[in-house]
Amino acid sequence: MGTVALAVTDGMLHFELALACEVFGPAPAAVTGPWYDLVLCGSAAVRVGRFRLEPDHGLDRLARADTVIVPGWADTEQDPPADLVDAVRAAHEAGARVASLCTGAFVLAAAGLLDGRRATTHWAHTEALAARYPRVTVDPDVLYVDNGSVLTSAGKAAAMDLCLHLVRLDHGSSIANTLARRLVVPPHRDGGQAQFVTTPVPAPDNHPLAELFPWVLERLDEPLTVADLARRARMSSRNLGRHFRSVTGTTPLQWLLTQRIRHAQELLETTDDSIDSVAAATGMGTATTLRRHFNRTVGVPPDTYRRTFRARTRPGPE
Repeated sequence: MGTVALAVTDGMLHFELALACEVFGPAPAAVTGPWYDLVLCGSAAVRVGRFRLEPDHGLDRLARADTVIVPGWADTEQDPPADLVDAVRAAHEAGARVASLCTGAFVLAAAGLLDGRRATTHWAHTEALAARYPRVTVDPDVLYVDNGSVLTSAGKAAAMDLCLHLVRLDHGSSIANTLARRLVVPPHRDGGQAQFVTTPVPAPDNHPLAELFPWVLERLDEPLTVADLARRARMSSRNLGRHFRSVTGTTPLQWLLTQRIRHAQELLETTDDSIDSVAAATGMGTATTLRRHFNRTVGVPPDTYRRTFRARTRPGPE
């Protein structure tokens, strides 16, 4: 947790910068413990879109941050400023977790942080990133990539997904979901989800599935099928699939499974319920089914996830 430093310079994209400020700025009401200390770091006053910003600190402050966020970089045909690249590299060498939003990946690549790693950026710039930095494995088909100490996201809405992912890692699913509700965005989209959606994601209350989503989330313990969802939405299964792809970028079953896994994570983080009870509460049926899907999606068994989360969040000595 600790300090989140936004690395800014002329030419940064204001949407991604503002988004990071919203996520890591004011703490949600549900947070009773420490939250992030957000600082703006730059070598001088910067122009972001039509706005002029005065950083709180110089770029050298990045090396003392716990997390460094590099917002989108507007002119990807130009090399990013050397002082910014050097400061981001130094921060990572000092132990900071470094994340790029959208085309901020070009800054991380210039710093050598993506060499030998898988990464992503806005789909319109993935070919340019791969051509300029051949040592980077560029994946154009995901929302974000988590390499542990180095993370990258695709554009715009995917930047929000990555920021919420960081909050989820630091504070757990419940706080991340609370924050998502405050920002009126989906509580979780898996990083491996396709980033290119054929039509823009509509406003939360302005699409055919607006009433379906909360109905499903209140019934995750039930063995819902695509037919059940289609019947509730008053449309055919084919139309349901088309709307799901348009709104979420994935299929009804995959979205439903993701919500079940997220609910399982929350229960594993916040309760001592047995794996059988968690399986029942998330509609997985049996512990075996839960373990199979959880391990495939999260990368570790639910028992290991619970132990790891409890170890990470256990308070230290006073």
